[in-house]
Amino acid sequence: MAQILVIDDEVGIRALLCEILTDEGHDVATAENATAARAWRDERRPDLVLLDIWMPDTDGVTLLREWAAGGQLTMPVLMMSGHATIDTAVEATRIGATGFLEKPIGMQKLLAAVRQGLERAPKSAAALTLAAFPRSATLRELRKRIEQVAAKSRTLLLRTPAASIVELAARTLQPPGKAWIDLGYDSNPLSLDALAQAGGGVFYCAELGRLTRLQQKNLAFALDRLDKHNLRLVAASTHDAAALVAQGWEEAVIDRVFEVSIGLPSMAELKDDVPDLATHILTRLVEAGEVPNRHLAVAAQNALRQHPWPEGYAQIKKAVKSLALAALDEEIGAEEVRRLLAPGAETRVEIPPGLLTEMLAHPLRDAREMFEKLYFEHHLRSEGGSMTRLAEKTGLERTHLYRKLKDLGLRNAAKGEEE
Repeated sequence: MAQILVIDDEVGIRALLCEILTDEGHDVATAENATAARAWRDERRPDLVLLDIWMPDTDGVTLLREWAAGGQLTMPVLMMSGHATIDTAVEATRIGATGFLEKPIGMQKLLAAVRQGLERAPKSAAALTLAAFPRSATLRELRKRIEQVAAKSRTLLLRTPAASIVELAARTLQPPGKAWIDLGYDSNPLSLDALAQAGGGVFYCAELGRLTRLQQKNLAFALDRLDKHNLRLVAASTHDAAALVAQGWEEAVIDRVFEVSIGLPSMAELKDDVPDLATHILTRLVEAGEVPNRHLAVAAQNALRQHPWPEGYAQIKKAVKSLALAALDEEIGAEEVRRLLAPGAETRVEIPPGLLTEMLAHPLRDAREMFEKLYFEHHLRSEGGSMTRLAEKTGLERTHLYRKLKDLGLRNAAKGEEE
């Protein structure tokens, strides 16, 4: 009937829940901790998850938060615990848990909760936010600043360079399941009913300088009623206040919008975070069913990192979706990235200064070995260390290829070796 994942560190509880749910006709998998659950979830898409809160490696609420931030909370999750507080249950629900089961769990209560969870409409992957990037110091600090400002202000202006991560930063303030209204998308007048329906949500503007006169009036209309309807306004601009007033904005409105602001990093500053950005975007597209199951090779990630991204985050989103839809294999390679971002450009091999002169000064045998090492280093990088693609590229049989790499001292650079 349904694919259910049971996550609990107690073997007896896993066995009991598995037996009950299997007897009901469900396909049940189990995981003894968060590490095993992560690995299972990375490969599959369960219809429902039963998740224990207290586990030895990572607690269930933290795992739930990771899945929500990473776009993998696309299934109903029932939390389980015998010692959780009300605050814990509320926090889990706020993150996205469907329900809460108190241990010991009675069979009828379990089956009723599972049935109700499965009857709910399938979840869609939440929008990507800064919460998905805890390893990036720059993005982690930016998130803290945004949340710190949001604790005291309903308005936030993002001062941004021409190419940046405006939407990613703004989405960080969108509560789960609440409205997201793009002021630059619609030119119809806002109504009080629309504000009431959007309660708790976010009004967003990617660039103040692009709003029409009517859209400017919509912003001013919402700005006056943020407190009443528990709304936020997150706007961004590459222009200063004087430039916007010169474009026709009311000075009083601009003064209010510019009251609290934060500067965003440029794409050049976020160069090393581009692979993570692309990977998370791709995960969301796959989870939402918008693209086939695809992943980015290491070489493809490196190619994305080297691109300047003059249109910022929005351009990365479009590129990743295009790559995933057009890829013929599950793994997206560097060559596909190059074709999309630099069509017609030839792959250039940079020869270190003086190396050619050094080669010519050596006997033929030594010079040939120096060239071969340069040749294989280049193709190992371009193919992300994949031995299968390297064998195809070089035309060598795998056993011969392994021996050649070992002789050149490059064996450790290859991945996925199969003896």
